[in-house]
Amino acid sequence: MNSVQLIGRLTRDPEIRYTDSGMAICTFSLAIDRPPRQDGTRETDFPRITVFGRQAENCAKYLSKGRQCGVEGRIQTGSYTNRNGDKVYTTDVVANRVEFIGGRGEGGSYQGGQQGGYQDRGSSQPQNQQGPGAAQQTKQTEGQSAPPEFTEIPDDEIPF
Repeated sequence: MNSVQLIGRLTRDPEIRYTDSGMAICTFSLAIDRPPRQDGTRETDFPRITVFGRQAENCAKYLSKGRQCGVEGRIQTGSYTNRNGDKVYTTDVVANRVEFIGGRGEGGSYQGGQQGGYQDRGSSQPQNQQGPGAAQQTKQTEGQSAPPEFTEIPDDEIPF
């Protein structure tokens, strides 16, 4: 089984590029805190995330440095030879799904039934859109967002 689920904040703005065939490829890194050690020290990991296709375009458009997101995907390793002739090994997370959590910077706000106003589920349109199909889309996403009283709990009140 090769399955990864991560939540973290972007360490820099996403970079997007396109293959010769027009496929979008977006890469970014997440800062993910490890649980604190017994002595209280904290460590952070910075995995590189790779996203393909329309979801890559959405990531490049809606994500930015400091923004929190959740990633579901798989680990992929590779290698290449650098300019000095040394072999460099890489480990990336190839995302199957990216969910945008919160807003810019400090975790976002409650907007139109969605925390942060947008979650990427393969659609190129925000979920709080208005117009044809908005009612149907609201019905599909009902129950997936937290009410405002749950989105702003102070850290000292969280039991874990």
